[in-house]
Amino acid sequence: MDIVEIYVGEEDGERIDSYLAQELNNVSRSYVQGLIKNQLITVNGNHVKPKHIVKEGEHIIVNIPPPKVLDIKPQNIPIDIVYEDKDIGVINKPQGMVVHPAPGNYSNTLVNALLYHMDSLSSINGIIRPGIVHRIDKDTSGLLIIAKNDTSHRVLSEDLKSHSIDRIYTALVHGNIKEDDGTIDKPIGRDPKNRKKMAVVYENGRKAVTHFKVLKRYGKYTLLKLKLETGRTHQIRVHMAYINHPVVGDPLYSNFKEEFKLKGQLLHAGKIVFNHPVSGKHMEFTCDIPEYFKRVLKILDIKEGE
Repeated sequence: MDIVEIYVGEEDGERIDSYLAQELNNVSRSYVQGLIKNQLITVNGNHVKPKHIVKEGEHIIVNIPPPKVLDIKPQNIPIDIVYEDKDIGVINKPQGMVVHPAPGNYSNTLVNALLYHMDSLSSINGIIRPGIVHRIDKDTSGLLIIAKNDTSHRVLSEDLKSHSIDRIYTALVHGNIKEDDGTIDKPIGRDPKNRKKMAVVYENGRKAVTHFKVLKRYGKYTLLKLKLETGRTHQIRVHMAYINHPVVGDPLYSNFKEEFKLKGQLLHAGKIVFNHPVSGKHMEFTCDIPEYFKRVLKILDIKEGE
């Protein structure tokens, strides 16, 4: 039995089946409803119905029966470990790497690599997501904090929910954004027309806030620095598409013509700032945008100089 513990942060009137459908790596609401029916989910120690409205501070325990015997094996996959001590690690994840296994895909993920390279990982998120406190998309690159024990995991999870961890991204988006900075405050939930996508939705949507600042304009493109206030699935990608400035190279949310032969979106988690979960020490890490991102900016710089 895979056990997942969730401490509810700031929520606004969302049913538990919708809430958990997103929290549990985008499973379906019907799957969550089945878990509830079989009394595999408790809230503050009590069984609830699918229509239960989650509230800030609630402690949810989800017991997930494995579809088969899970075999998450360590793999000697090279990873960029930016920092490591006995409590945490900071990883610079490359584009194209999935963060953790999911049913049907139990290999070649960041978790497989972490199991090989690190001597311990937290167990709060079960055997599929050991050490994983927060995620970034497969085709997004950049920094992730890894918890090496359950104490660190709990503290980091609470810090994420209280917005005391700063996550700064760099993105190239389509179009010329005229404002020098701005904030997108629009709720995000499952796209009712396409279950593989997220969207700005007002019914069962979860509060999502993204701050952006223009770094440089390239005529048809704009380079942005973005700061997450919340951490919803695909948040930056959905918010930028919503204001008609989708991330360049985004295969899911952009309908713009792709001219750079990219393998994924130009979105990079380049800075993370937090307090160490055990010592309380101020921690700040940065990593440069990857080479394929630099190549596109160089092309645009050359065009601009013509």
